[in-house]
Amino acid sequence: MSHDHHSHASGDRRRLVVALAIVATVLVAEVIGALVSGSLALLADAGHMASDAIGLVVALIASVLAARPATDRHTFGFQRLEVLAALVNGVILVAVAFSVGAEAVRRLVADETEVQATPMLVVAALGLAANVVALFVLRGGDRTSLNMRGAYLEVLGDLFGSIAAVVGALIILLTGFASADAIASLVIAGLIVPRAFLLLRDVARVLTESAPRDTDVAEIRNHLLETDGVVEVHDVHVWAITSGSPVFTAHVVVDDALFARGDAGALLARLNGCLANHFDVEHSTFQLEPAGHSAREGNAHR
Repeated sequence: MSHDHHSHASGDRRRLVVALAIVATVLVAEVIGALVSGSLALLADAGHMASDAIGLVVALIASVLAARPATDRHTFGFQRLEVLAALVNGVILVAVAFSVGAEAVRRLVADETEVQATPMLVVAALGLAANVVALFVLRGGDRTSLNMRGAYLEVLGDLFGSIAAVVGALIILLTGFASADAIASLVIAGLIVPRAFLLLRDVARVLTESAPRDTDVAEIRNHLLETDGVVEVHDVHVWAITSGSPVFTAHVVVDDALFARGDAGALLARLNGCLANHFDVEHSTFQLEPAGHSAREGNAHR
């Protein structure tokens, strides 16, 4: 592992620990606030925060394990754990959104609206301030991994949740419209859903071994074909272990004359260099074949 990647990882871990401490504190405050004030919006935001806290703990565990070196049993190391962490998180978010949404609708229909607006406002404002601090702590890490991006997006989603709770409390205080609390909790539930969807979509892309979003397989194939001595490229596969770690394999049919001259090693170095420089693929594996070989291989996948 490169030193640069290692410093990234330890920086990520520091960010995650600080953000976790902030989120956990506010989570406890919001649960107490919800019990005191009877506010569903605070409870919804606390549910949001709980998913954040779990997400940050899992992200922390994943960043420690993902940094562990590969073994003979786990030949790619433990980087996939980040993706599984994002999967767990997405599922938790969906559960929170649906349970809060159902309770909010029940309250609106039954017209149950006993909410103490002052403690609700104090706790929601505290949550809002804490989210802003946590966001600043995590900022910058969201470009380094799916794991950190997930953590950043969660706290960002929470920020909007806290704003909804603050607005709900202010409306109750100023106008006495008690249903504002249930409406605010519906807004929070609505905020959670798209985030869960985005997280699960990224997870599905990695787990179905799809080519990374920013990788154009046809362009890579054409680039390889333009290399001197390359006759044909087939069995091309591009996937990602986790976001930002693309892996590439291909069978490259090479001019027989090149093999005869013993230039295959130099060609291999050129092909590897081309992928690392132009397409940012660190792990590439090529099978070089003389021109007569592919006919014997039978059903070659392009």
